[in-house]
Amino acid sequence: MFKKLLIANRGEIACRVIRTARRLGIKTVAVYSAADSRSLAVALADEAYEIGPAPAHDSYLNAQAILTAARRSGADAIHPGYGFLSENTAFAAACAKASRIYVGPPAKAIHTMGDKAAAKALAEKAGVPVVPGYRGERQHAAIFATEAAHIGYPLLVKAVAGGGGRGARVVERPNELGAALESACREATAAFGDGRLMLEKYLRAPRHVEVQVFGDRFGNLVHLYARDCSAQRRYQKVIEEAPAPGLPPALLRQLYDAALKVARAVKYQNAGTVEFIVERGKFYFIEMNTRLQVEHAVTEMITGLDLVEWQLRVAAGEKLPLKQPGIRARGHAMEARLYAEDPGRDFLPSIGRLTRFHFPLLDTDLRIETGLRQGDEVTEFYDPMLAKIVASGSDRRTARERLRAALRQTRVLGVISNRDFLLRLLAQPAFRRGAVDTALIGRNLGQLAPHDPAPDIALAAAVLSRVVTRRPKPGADRFSPWRLRDGWQIGDARTTDFVFDDRGTKRRVCLRFTPDGLSLEFGRRRLPALAWVLDGDDLAVELDGRRAEASVAWDEHGAQIALEDGTWRLGLADESARRAAAATVAGRVVAPMPGKIAAVHVTKGARVTRGQILLVLEAMKMEHAITAPSDGVVTDIRYAAGDPVAEGAELLVLGGGKEAR
Repeated sequence: MFKKLLIANRGEIACRVIRTARRLGIKTVAVYSAADSRSLAVALADEAYEIGPAPAHDSYLNAQAILTAARRSGADAIHPGYGFLSENTAFAAACAKASRIYVGPPAKAIHTMGDKAAAKALAEKAGVPVVPGYRGERQHAAIFATEAAHIGYPLLVKAVAGGGGRGARVVERPNELGAALESACREATAAFGDGRLMLEKYLRAPRHVEVQVFGDRFGNLVHLYARDCSAQRRYQKVIEEAPAPGLPPALLRQLYDAALKVARAVKYQNAGTVEFIVERGKFYFIEMNTRLQVEHAVTEMITGLDLVEWQLRVAAGEKLPLKQPGIRARGHAMEARLYAEDPGRDFLPSIGRLTRFHFPLLDTDLRIETGLRQGDEVTEFYDPMLAKIVASGSDRRTARERLRAALRQTRVLGVISNRDFLLRLLAQPAFRRGAVDTALIGRNLGQLAPHDPAPDIALAAAVLSRVVTRRPKPGADRFSPWRLRDGWQIGDARTTDFVFDDRGTKRRVCLRFTPDGLSLEFGRRRLPALAWVLDGDDLAVELDGRRAEASVAWDEHGAQIALEDGTWRLGLADESARRAAAATVAGRVVAPMPGKIAAVHVTKGARVTRGQILLVLEAMKMEHAITAPSDGVVTDIRYAAGDPVAEGAELLVLGGGKEAR
């Protein structure tokens, strides 16, 4: 076994690898960008080296900087994690050239399977069915249009390199193909440095099932059962589980056999995942990921194995720790990806400081994997995943209930998260039954991401958090009357009004201090209220006999409140008035978050219609279309392709006049 391991990654996967390496007695080296200098991974590692500025292409995608850090630290092995350089053939080859052990498959296998077109050709040759499509080298628009007509619509445009939903576009009609090709090529180039595309027949509601495989240099090859990753939004996984529920044993055996055929055909070594789509009892190979997957934890939970340890042992030249008969799956495991994103705004990523970031206590049936701590910043530079929450049980129902319980105890404030969305998805009837397909979220988005008004007790928590006594600072006189926030005054009872903007609805709450205690008035209803501080500065709130525990964070714009049942953002009346006034300025089109302009689709003087794409903003490794809020004429364009923009920046101006002549 090697002595020192460099992790060429960041976030939760870097922390995950460090934990296993430490258990095995291997010293660890972290690398970090300027934005990650105080990250958890840096704190956990034995050594850490800065490799560049915040943008990924200047740091985590800078192979030379990473190899320089390996040389300076004396690391004899490099683990790529997932994403970034984990499926980069040149990086794997460069590690070998620099006499560093690459913890992954040989560069040749990465090259073959990283080219999605070549991978499908190899699978076909091995006797594994693939989805009909075009995977040719000719990348001209006319060729794509001809091939698309042969395949038939709807179809899927996909990046030849990479994955994770980046560079993937569904095309329903021929007139949408050109824009989809342009956008997918641009996103694939930015994410993977390779803009080549291919076409596939689009299956509207298949299941996404993948098989974990492992090989060593001695020719041993095993599978570690199947995972279901069908719960997806925007082609990115949200909830994964193992084993894949509801599939007939005969079909599962066929999937295992097909996965091993593909792995054997490429002489695979180390951890890999063979992915399939399954529909009406038939399955098709879609790709092989030549790295550890984000969702590897559910496989570990049902097998009791540490896949990172297996990776390290195989990379060090050892045989696989077990052969196929010795690998057993027990129970069920389910993983939820907690993201900083707003499901109510088409999953737009959210950035900011984590003012509250709390998880339930861990036990043998619950696992939390994160690279963040309370107080850390979520920036626009990297993937918005905050954490993975994994629960297991004797069966699927138990695992699902434990995962729901863990999410209910999770608190995320300072950014908008998908916690409430995940809770609704886990409770959705079809998901509960295990009847999951890749279109489930899209079909039920209205129910999964509703705009529910905040309940009275959430408003009560926001108000009471402003008056309840907090812990005194060290050295302060905790008996001083000047610390009290009980509203006492000479004369009549004191009242304080709070006016909130709850998603456009004005809601007034009156806090009344009386000799008998606190009460809150919601219109004509006056309800007795009480609150006290819990550990972590959370609050226990009682309103009219109902008790709840709440996390509350205030900023200059208002309050964010998290209860077990949901999280709400309440603006202050002054803030809502300001926004309303800003919205009356005709045709303001602003950036929803910091990023870079990827494309401008209109010119000055052009007439546009409501919903038409005006610009494309690249942020957090994804592209986001900025559309026209109303019909009008483009009177000014403030930014060009490639320009960086701040959140709230006015991108262009729409007027109501006639089209320029």
